[in-house]
Amino acid sequence: MTTISLARRLHIPPASDPWGRTLRRAGIVYLLSRLFVIMGAAIAVAAQAVTDRSNDVEPTNGLSGLADILASWDGHWYLDVVREGYPHHIMPNVTYFVSDARAAFFPLYPRFVHYIDVVIPGGPVSVALAINILLGAMFVFLAGYLCRGLFDIKTAEKAMILIALFPGSFVLSMAYSEALMLTIVALCFIALRDKHWLWAGVLAAMATATRPNGVALVAACAVASLLAIRNDRDWRSLIAPALSPLGFIGFMWFLRMHTGEDAAWFRVQREAWEEGTSFGATAVQRTVDFIIHPVSSPTSVLTAASVGAMLIALYMARKYKMNLIYWTYTAVILGLMLIPATVTARPRFLFTAFPLFFPVARALRDDEDRWWPLVVIVMIGGLVTVMGIYGVRGAIP
Repeated sequence: MTTISLARRLHIPPASDPWGRTLRRAGIVYLLSRLFVIMGAAIAVAAQAVTDRSNDVEPTNGLSGLADILASWDGHWYLDVVREGYPHHIMPNVTYFVSDARAAFFPLYPRFVHYIDVVIPGGPVSVALAINILLGAMFVFLAGYLCRGLFDIKTAEKAMILIALFPGSFVLSMAYSEALMLTIVALCFIALRDKHWLWAGVLAAMATATRPNGVALVAACAVASLLAIRNDRDWRSLIAPALSPLGFIGFMWFLRMHTGEDAAWFRVQREAWEEGTSFGATAVQRTVDFIIHPVSSPTSVLTAASVGAMLIALYMARKYKMNLIYWTYTAVILGLMLIPATVTARPRFLFTAFPLFFPVARALRDDEDRWWPLVVIVMIGGLVTVMGIYGVRGAIP
């Protein structure tokens, strides 16, 4: 699968073509969805301005305030890596409040931002946000391309709109690594589908160097290889699972050589974020808390909404017989989402299990648009609200 052949297959046809019209409509929705994210961030900026004025502090300029919101939370740490690289020493009992904690964040996205920032003026924040807007558009297009191959153009259009408007898509406008990882994952699925094993392995290795949950592609590549061996005796397929974990392994090795400490990443995760395991108990507890006390906690609202959306999507995936490779990837993503004791089910983690959008889109297509307007309205409201909640630090993303 050469770059030229892939570009030819993924080109945008003219507006007279049904797929061309679909892509243009989806593109408009994607641009609107980014405006909805800005609306949510603007709410947070306005709230902070009210607080500043009450404390006799001059509020931050509007655009600067928006940039601060969109580069906050994990974005703060990624940008630290962009500016300073990784620490040569990680202090004992490291905490969230010291810069050494940036060792917890995987390298491909901040390195990408760093090298682009060297070439393009504007500073790392502007570059990081601009890159993600473009990567987000590419991901939505690639997801639609995959969905069209499974179902049809109408289903693909709905899938792209759902992905663009889903509340977890706020990450496509923040200085987070999901936009890069999801683009790579979608390309890897195309390579696996077309049995381009070397490309699939390289792309999967890039994903495992981008985010911890990129390891879901290791399992997906392994299943794809097993199926190819069983059905076609294609032993070359083993290239994909063999290469896929190299990004994760390479980062662990780099930290070992850079810091002189074995398992540095795991210690930072344990000490700085105090993250343990609950194997789904926290998600259940938060969901029950929402049912009993619906407005008591934004965290419980987000957890319950994520769990509810996950269950609906899983039902649709079973109904429409999602293929085994997608099931494997999704199962690992959801497992990694539910295992932690602190930050459990969240819209952005569910968002990374994007193959679930395909059967949901198919269900809404078969519904002949009876529920479609309501679904779109709920998605838009959820996207603005979620961005606003995270902007005012009302819950951990």
